[in-house]
Amino acid sequence: MTKAVAAAFAIAVLGLASIGGVRADELNKLTILTFSQPVEIPGQVLPAGTYRFQLADSMGARSVVQVFNADGSKIIASVMAIRDYRLELTKQTVIKFNEVPRGSPGAIRAWFYPGDSVGQAFVYSKARAMQLAKASKVVVPALAVDVTDDAALKTAPIVAVTPEEKEVPVTTAIQTTPEERVATPPTAPAGSSSVAGSTGIDQTERSPRDTRQLPRTASALPLIGLLGFGLIAVAFGLMAFGKRATASAL
Repeated sequence: MTKAVAAAFAIAVLGLASIGGVRADELNKLTILTFSQPVEIPGQVLPAGTYRFQLADSMGARSVVQVFNADGSKIIASVMAIRDYRLELTKQTVIKFNEVPRGSPGAIRAWFYPGDSVGQAFVYSKARAMQLAKASKVVVPALAVDVTDDAALKTAPIVAVTPEEKEVPVTTAIQTTPEERVATPPTAPAGSSSVAGSTGIDQTERSPRDTRQLPRTASALPLIGLLGFGLIAVAFGLMAFGKRATASAL
């Protein structure tokens, strides 16, 4: 009886520990990325290698993304980002790139955590955003003013830069909130195709910005939680039964 109670407690503790791990990982979106070539993030170019990307702070439609070295011992950059939405969900990390001149490091446009429809679109300086918007023919979010520290980064105004190098309000040019619409089966245009490339990470995408959103799949956390608490209840029940059995024997 004692062994059964101990086993039930052990399983319950392991179940609750797994809940904590899943929640922490879903909150900060910790992702380990290995790039086979140099890549650009706002403010600098990362040499080929392994890095940790995670959310440091979320403030509604904008977030701060922190980039660490491979073992997480050193922070390399804090990057402002705004929400980006995609239609097709994947089980792998997806990195979208802005088009750049041949031979230049790929400039990260957005980062999507596995299974999420909401990603993080990186916000570049105004001068760099104008270059990227013109080269890639897409709207690029930009900081309206130059910032020198992380505190100022959180409150700096953000604009959108068009391929014509014009500044427009970010909410009119970039979808920062999901669209409310009835899902209908998509019809692919005749002759259309989808191409995915590889740059040393799980998956990359160079297609235009998606403007539709599918509902997220349900999380398994409630089921895991119920299982953990159920096992604890079973353990207490076994303890009570054992005490009654001992009392009856006496």
